[in-house]
Amino acid sequence: MRFNSFMSLVRLNIKGISYSQTQNGAYALILNEVDGDRKLPIVIGAFEAQSIAIALEKEIRPPRPLTHDLFKNFADRFDIIVKQVIIHKLVDGVFYSSLICERDKIEEIIDARTSDAIALALRFDAPIFTYKNILDKAGIYLKVNPKKEEDDETQDSILMDELIANELEPNAPRESFKGKTLEELHNLLNEAVANEDYEKAAHIRDEISKRE
Repeated sequence: MRFNSFMSLVRLNIKGISYSQTQNGAYALILNEVDGDRKLPIVIGAFEAQSIAIALEKEIRPPRPLTHDLFKNFADRFDIIVKQVIIHKLVDGVFYSSLICERDKIEEIIDARTSDAIALALRFDAPIFTYKNILDKAGIYLKVNPKKEEDDETQDSILMDELIANELEPNAPRESFKGKTLEELHNLLNEAVANEDYEKAAHIRDEISKRE
C-alpha cells in the first residue's frame, strides 16, 4: 500500500468519546482538526470505545491486559513501534486506516480498522492524520448553536445522538448513575473494573468527572 504524497495530511487530536443518551451501546469517537475547527466523528463499537476510554482515562487500570494492551506488550518485546496512524480512505461511510510501523529502521504499513488504529495510537503516543479531502468530505462543525448556554460536552452529545441515530437501531436507555453519591460511584467503579465491565466503568468515570 502506498499513500499519495501529493495530498495534504491533516493532523488530528482525540477530543473524546461521545455516547448516545438514548441508544445503549452506541458510541462516536470525536477527532479534532489540530489547526482548525472541524471535528471528525466516527461511529465505533462498544469494545473499541472501552479500550480507547481506558487509554484516555489513566485512572482506570484493567486487572488484565486488553487486546490492544497485548498488542502493545508484544510490540515492545520485539522492538516494534507504531510511528503514526493515517486515516486514508472513506468509502460508503466506512473509514479505512493504516498503522505506520517500524522495526530495525524498516518501515511497514499495516491495514487496520480505524477504531483499532486509534486505540493503538494512544498506547504508542503516535500522531493521527487524515487527508484533507477526507476531512473536507466528512468533517463537521459541532458547535452550531452558540446562543444556547450549553457546554461542549452537552452539544457534542446532542449532535452525536443525531449522528448515531442514522447509523444504528435504537435500543434500551443506558443505566443512570445520577442518584448515586460520590462514594457509591467510586465503589461501583472499582466493582466494574474488577468485573472487567469497562463500558460501565467508563460511564461511571464520566459521572464522577462531572461532579469533581
